[in-house]
Amino acid sequence: MAKRKNDHLKLGEALREFIQQNKLQKGMDKVDVREAWVRLMGKGVNNYTTAVELRNNTLFVSLSSSVLREELGLGKSKIIAMLNEELGKDLVKKLVLR
Repeated sequence: MAKRKNDHLKLGEALREFIQQNKLQKGMDKVDVREAWVRLMGKGVNNYTTAVELRNNTLFVSLSSSVLREELGLGKSKIIAMLNEELGKDLVKKLVLR
C-alpha cells in the first residue's frame, strides 16, 4: 500500500500544482477570459455576444449586432487593457470582433 505524504498544502496551492502538473493552464485561461468578458462588458453587450474564444493570445468575439461591433471596434486597445488587468496577466494581445 502506498504511503501518504503528510505535507500540508493549502487548497489553492494544491489546485495550482494539479493544474500545472496536468498542463491545464491553457484551458483555464480560456474559461477565465470568457468570465472576464461577461463581468466587464455588462448585460447590454452580453445580450449581443454569441461566442467568446481565446486562441493563441487572440480573443475572438462574435457579436450579433453590427452597430455594436463598430462601437466596440473603436475601443479595442482599451478593452484589451481592461481584460488583461482583470485577469492579472498579459494574456490577450489582439481582439477580433466578428
